[in-house]
Amino acid sequence: MNIALIAHDKMKPEIIEFAKKYKDVLKNHNLVATGTTGSKIIEATGLDIHCYQSGPLGGDQEIGASIANGKIDLIFFLRDPLTPQPHEPDVSALLRLSDVHKIPLATNIRTAEMVAHALSD
Repeated sequence: MNIALIAHDKMKPEIIEFAKKYKDVLKNHNLVATGTTGSKIIEATGLDIHCYQSGPLGGDQEIGASIANGKIDLIFFLRDPLTPQPHEPDVSALLRLSDVHKIPLATNIRTAEMVAHALSD
């Protein structure tokens, strides 16, 4: 399964802890991430992750293109709902593409953990 990992700045500590906790599940899949998120997860876990650009520099759009081309099966995108994002149009486009292409999308840690548990079964 091809899995995308994305997190807004304030959510990066959560996605890193998530990746550490579910490393044994995630390592069995092809992982991609936006640049900063992916780099931080690699540093903390040693997981093999292909990193795109940072989200604000086009990484969200790169992952969106992968969704549109059928190359993403699942997205873990821990969003910060309380902080305005300067690249919000890119984020909205990525969310829309996940709906259009019926790609499962976990936007908070509780949903991400439920999906990770399902992957481990």
